[in-house]
Amino acid sequence: MGLVERAELTERPSIVVVGDLVEGWPPHDGDTRMLDEGADDWPERLRDEPYVPPGLHGGHRDGLRVAGGYLERLPLACVAAGLADHAEIWHHARSRDVPALRRDSRHLARRVFRLDADEAPFRSRHMLRFIEAVGAPHILVVLGLGVSEEILAACGDSFKVYNSIDAPALRVPPAVSRHFNLVLTGAQWQSSEVEARHPGMATAIMPIGPEFADAETFRPLGGEKPYDVVYVAAAQPYKRHDILFDALAQAPRRLKALCVFGYGEMGEVLRSDAAERGLDVDFVGPPGVPFAEVNRLMNLAKIGVVCGVDDGAPAILTEYMLAGLPVLANERLACGLQFITAETGRTAPAENFGQAIAEMLDTLPDFRPRQVAADRWTWPHTIKRFQSLLQQSSRFHPPHAERTRDRLVRTPR
Repeated sequence: MGLVERAELTERPSIVVVGDLVEGWPPHDGDTRMLDEGADDWPERLRDEPYVPPGLHGGHRDGLRVAGGYLERLPLACVAAGLADHAEIWHHARSRDVPALRRDSRHLARRVFRLDADEAPFRSRHMLRFIEAVGAPHILVVLGLGVSEEILAACGDSFKVYNSIDAPALRVPPAVSRHFNLVLTGAQWQSSEVEARHPGMATAIMPIGPEFADAETFRPLGGEKPYDVVYVAAAQPYKRHDILFDALAQAPRRLKALCVFGYGEMGEVLRSDAAERGLDVDFVGPPGVPFAEVNRLMNLAKIGVVCGVDDGAPAILTEYMLAGLPVLANERLACGLQFITAETGRTAPAENFGQAIAEMLDTLPDFRPRQVAADRWTWPHTIKRFQSLLQQSSRFHPPHAERTRDRLVRTPR
């Protein structure tokens, strides 16, 4: 399919974040036909599901909370700052039938579009036809494995942002990445890689997970802390739980740990490994638990750890800090070491993790992680920087410019 003519922007300014998540395999109805068979059977109901719900106008932001995960916090921050009236998160599905539009609130909705084929960057004729019929969003944020060039071409007048949310700076081919107006990265080496592929392309070190942090969801709760250390990470190999387990085995004194899994296929393997080694570790999940419960679980520990190497800047870095936990990070972490300062935590090589945990536990009063994170990386600070990046670009046409001032709220401490 060749490039399409680009669609007009929607009448009401919106921001859309296209997530990496591919839902629905095997198809819900058991159908095993090729994904693209019948893909042109476009649900006409999509035409009646506009971006902004009826009756919502730009000034109606009462009750808006910038909360949730990294998919939600950036777009909601844009709405709070007046850069958009409404936010949407788009997912792909492998199933033939996709669910209807779901409005989480008057400011945030979710759509699911059917894939044409199970390969990245993702192609979806359903998504393309929706854009052609309803219009392109003012701001399009594409994460991870990306979308097809046809989608980006259809959003030619949108301000297009990309963030890989992982260690590779760009997880899309050059034919796709060339369409972006701004690439958010997690470290300088990533920005350099983007600029080497596309000279002159705008970049900013602004990983969306830890930078758009939410100080209300993640906060100290007080109470007892029965665990020395907590690791909130997917039960997947790249999160390197083996480094934590080796640290527990080699530490100068016995330590008690809590592992919280959101998802992943290694849950039982890791439980068995810890038991066989006689380690004092408790496990929660998968499946994952709500954010409020993640915060409660983190509050049961004294420090948080990030063990991975080939990892993007995980959101948990500042979520630990806002919950009052200093962070020990692997000194070889590919992205996100800028969040580790003398007041927020320490870095150490994997072979010294056990000793480093013990030393941090002995010097807990030296850290003030929540204060530093709240002063630097919560969303009201980051959205000002993001808005400035957009305004510096000739490609961005600010909607309701008179309403984009004084929209930011004070960061809770």
